[in-house]
Parts: sequence; C-alpha cells; structure tokens
Amino acid sequence: MLTATAQRLTNTHLPTPEPEHCPGPESENAGKSDACAGCANKEICESLPKGPDPDLPLINKRLANIHHKVLVLSGKGGVGKSTFTSMLSWALAADPGLEIGAMDLDICGPSLPKMLGCENESIHASNSGWSPVYISDNLGMMSIQFLLPKEDSAIIWRGAKKNGLIKQFLKDVDWGQLDYLVIDTPPGTSDEHLSVTNYMKDAGIDGALIVTTPQEVALLDVRKEIDFCRKAGVKVLGIVENMSGFVCPNCGGESKIFKPTTGGGERLAKEMGLKFLGSVPLDPRIGRSCDSGESFLDLYPDSPACEAILDVVDALRDEIESEN
Repeated sequence: MLTATAQRLTNTHLPTPEPEHCPGPESENAGKSDACAGCANKEICESLPKGPDPDLPLINKRLANIHHKVLVLSGKGGVGKSTFTSMLSWALAADPGLEIGAMDLDICGPSLPKMLGCENESIHASNSGWSPVYISDNLGMMSIQFLLPKEDSAIIWRGAKKNGLIKQFLKDVDWGQLDYLVIDTPPGTSDEHLSVTNYMKDAGIDGALIVTTPQEVALLDVRKEIDFCRKAGVKVLGIVENMSGFVCPNCGGESKIFKPTTGGGERLAKEMGLKFLGSVPLDPRIGRSCDSGESFLDLYPDSPACEAILDVVDALRDEIESEN
C-alpha cells in the first residue's frame, strides 16, 4: 500500500480494479478496446470526457526548465541498467557546475534510492509541488520508494495507475533548473515506456541510452528496445556494453565472463547504424558500492571500470551537446 497522499493522488475512482491491458479511463479508447469487454467500469469510462490531455501543458511547463532529458533503456532485465544510471548520475553530479536530477520509473522494482543512498527518505510537498530528495547539493532524485509505508511494500498495480504516477512525477515534481534529468526505466517496451515518451513528446527528449551485456540473449531484447525507440520517435544516443569483462580487484587482471558470441554491443551498434559509446568491465566493488549507497567512482578511481564509465559518460555528453 501507498501512503495516504500517494493513494489519493494516483487512484482512479472506479468501482472495480482495471483489467489487464486497460487503456486507461482518460484514453480515447476508454470503454471501446478489447480489454473493456465485460469490465464493470465500461459505462463509467465511456462517459468520461475525452480529448487532449489537460495535463500535457502542465508537464511541458514543468520540464521547460530542464535542459537535457535522457532515458536509460534496455529491453532485457539484469543488464545493470539501474546500476549504470546511478553511476551516470554520480559522474554528472561530480561537475559542480551542473544540476542533475534522477527519476526512477521502475514502479514495481525501484532500486535507485538504495544505490544512491537515500532509500529511507520521504517526499515533501509544498505549494510548488513535490520536492526531490537530494543526495548532494546538485543531485536530486524521485522514486515511488519514497511514497511507500515500508521498504518491502509491493506495488500491485495495473497500467492505468502506473501511468497516473508517472504523470505526477513529470507534472508535480519541482526540479527547478536542471542541466540533466536522467530517467531510469524498467525492462521491456510497455506501459512505463509508452507513458513517459507520450507525456514528454512535446517537452523534448534528447534521446535514449541503451544498456546491454555482450551475450546474444541480452542483444535479442535490446534490438526490440531499439525498434521501440524508432517507432516512438526517440533518438538512440548510443549503446553501452556493460559487464563486458571481469576486473580482479586484487591483481587487476581482466577476463571475459559473458563472451560476445555474436560480436556483442559494438557489433550490434554497427549493424543498427548507432553510436557505440564503450564497454564497461564488471568490478565486484561496483555491487558493494551500490549496496552501501556510495559512489563507486569516488571510492575506486583507479579501477579500469571507473575509467571506462567516465569515458562512456564523456562520449554521451558529447553526443547530447553536439545536437544543441
């Protein structure tokens, strides 16, 4: 369960839970899609006003103060996407001249608060909206984790309620002036991805960073994510290959764990006509740093993984800022 504030703000007032694949009571297809057949809410949804979403101008106004907006995507789970998002946020915030925001859109499995060391914080509301939780003077973040009554509370929601919360994060969070907003998403190409790209269409998304691991099992789903980006009109800024090797913290030697049987992320980028931003080796100290909510980049600056991450971040910034 959510806190009373979150429940009040996100709950759609329908007599019964929404069916799977519900288009949402505010959708043009509300009461008309295949998922609506037999739903007890059908007549209510059909009677609700339709037309342009009145919240879109509010979202555009709120996001107008954010210079760059970057999605972190991967069709495959377990490739280290949230881990890389946390390190990208740490790396960008290391520049004191930048203001950085991190948004966790993994509604059912929020992990960024743990990785950034702020999982026990809560959201504060004011007349200007929800205030982000600040990890440092120039790094703030927002996650559903801050709305949960207990750390291990499960979010058991269908698509319409997820979409409502995502809209709130975009409309109601008072980020102020930001240079970068990094948005972490769950695996797949479903509700959260469709919602964030639709809501931010007019506000402008600089593009998506695609995270993969070398093996073909991961690349299969990453190809689907790239196809999603092209269909949704989101530019792919580049591909980063995570866990491309293993760095021994004792001897510094590097070995391949996930052997790239079909060429890995670099070959995929070449095949798809995309920029390859670099490879990041696996260092077990990355996991320990994320568990403790500390910056791996600050703790182990001599690690080959640290150097590789910073190279990827530099290449990503060059790609983003060259378009402006």
